[in-house]
Amino acid sequence: MASENPPANSTPASRRSRRAASPVARGSRSTARLAAVQALYQQATTAVPLAKLLHEFHQHRLAAEPEGSDEVEQLQPADRAFFDDLVSGGLARQQELDATITRFLQPGWNVDRLDRLMLQILRCGAYEMLARPDVPHGAVVSEYVDVARAFYDRPEAGFVNALLDRLGKTVRAG
Repeated sequence: MASENPPANSTPASRRSRRAASPVARGSRSTARLAAVQALYQQATTAVPLAKLLHEFHQHRLAAEPEGSDEVEQLQPADRAFFDDLVSGGLARQQELDATITRFLQPGWNVDRLDRLMLQILRCGAYEMLARPDVPHGAVVSEYVDVARAFYDRPEAGFVNALLDRLGKTVRAG
């Protein structure tokens, strides 16, 4: 069964040319975040049940080696428990996350106007802000900006930065 999932370990050429030539090691939680966004995207596209989705990612995606030896970013194996929490929590709290995200969009906008991949990035980031106080606000913002940069150009990454920063400052105030 073919999926519309974004490539797990590919880096757009435009991004590759902007990065330094030396490899950058990405942590296991960074890898889990990228995979969680992809899993939520796949689920939104195919409506695969959660158990099957997690199983597929555990068996075929999280343990996969990056394709090609010239990858600029080398991904460490994903933190599976963290991945499972992001995916399970993101799906279980989807309505709450969408309502929270909508509060930080421009007037007249709602999550239905966001493209499917952008929505999954914001859902994962919003979930971490709400449910994972053990992860610092700045780390959440930075990590999802990096995820956005893997798929989008500068304006979209800036959008993720601004929205998640405002959201985090509000939900974690005090």
